[in-house]
Amino acid sequence: MTDARAPLITPVLVAGCVIMLLSFAVRASFGVFQIPIAGEFGWLRAEFSLAIAIQNLFWGIGQPLFGAIGEKIGDRKAIILGGLLYALGLVMSSVSITPEAHQFWNMAIGFGIAGTSFGVILAVVGRAASDENRPMALAIATAAGSAGQVVGAPFAEWLLTMMPWQSVFLVFAAIVLASLVALPFMRVPVKATRMELEESLGTVLKRAFRDPSYGLIFLGFFSCGYQLAFITAHFPALVTELCGPIAPGGLLHSMGVTTTSALGALSIGVIGLANIAGTLAAGWAGKRFTKKYLLAGIYTGRTILAAGFFILPITPASVLVFSVGMGALWLATVPLTSGLVAHIFGLQYM
Repeated sequence: MTDARAPLITPVLVAGCVIMLLSFAVRASFGVFQIPIAGEFGWLRAEFSLAIAIQNLFWGIGQPLFGAIGEKIGDRKAIILGGLLYALGLVMSSVSITPEAHQFWNMAIGFGIAGTSFGVILAVVGRAASDENRPMALAIATAAGSAGQVVGAPFAEWLLTMMPWQSVFLVFAAIVLASLVALPFMRVPVKATRMELEESLGTVLKRAFRDPSYGLIFLGFFSCGYQLAFITAHFPALVTELCGPIAPGGLLHSMGVTTTSALGALSIGVIGLANIAGTLAAGWAGKRFTKKYLLAGIYTGRTILAAGFFILPITPASVLVFSVGMGALWLATVPLTSGLVAHIFGLQYM
């Protein structure tokens, strides 16, 4: 069967989507816990914010580490390690009563996210896909992460109405472990050229850091992660405290969104929902247009949207408009960036 006739939807893609969806459902919910945890212990908001910042930092540090681990012991074992660290961090956080303990265990959570998200999952999905289908396969897997974001924060908000945040963390740990049942389907032969197989990871990294194109890709993706982590961590609390009131009898009120706290959780879900369309559109466009220009347009659009949101009064309407606009651009960078890396440096170390 030729690449042109290879199916887009494969067991590897479906399994990767399941793991990405559940991993990101949990990750996207942490901003919802800002106020409950700070309120219970009487902490400054900065204490739990620092824990989330550490989580994101170790997520970033863990991406290349888990990529290297996957090369040494296999991708599936790397994902299992990531899932175990993720669940361990959540369980230990549920019994932590000091800011320092939360900050420490969020290092494990960050490493766990690294092992169950983009770095490892997209590499497997990308290698399993044909050249023709790769941009869309990467977009679909990324969109699955966005689907997790759609349900994660509202699900956490709903659970918090029935149980304490500690119990929600335990539920999330069980969800992360349950996602690993999809691993038997993530088996894929390495599709790499002879030269790629003969190059060591160190050689590829040296070649990458000498390439100005990689430097620009690195800086762009760094700013992308900074923006999105900031919004995920702080946007629900910002909406809760600074957004204007929800009008009785309005559309949101009739949907059961009667408080700005509920609107904050909903906004993360709206971002994820809009990003499903945005990411799939980016995958489609990546097959037809120059990826670097598409990325430049996405980053410019984000900047304009964020500036407009903070300049204008924060109202329920502006929150929803911002959520839809930012969501459409949210992870649209991922299939384009992954595709560029695979094109420039090969599939073996994408």
